[in-house]
Amino acid sequence: MARIRNVFEIIELYGHDENFEPHATTEFIPTAAPAGSKQKIDILAERIQRGMPLWHPEDSTDSSTADLVAQHA
Repeated sequence: MARIRNVFEIIELYGHDENFEPHATTEFIPTAAPAGSKQKIDILAERIQRGMPLWHPEDSTDSSTADLVAQHA
């Protein structure tokens, strides 16, 4: 049987996600993207597609864009 890569594949196979456990690889790193930003949403979507946990314990929870602008200035 092929390895299940993400939650969508296990739902398709079994009709539920009760057996799915995300896996953290070396690519599972925290993000400084502000909460609710397009960048953060894109990162969360990529994590889901790769079968990683959705939230990293060190992810930024700041919802202001001031820090993001300062980092790229």
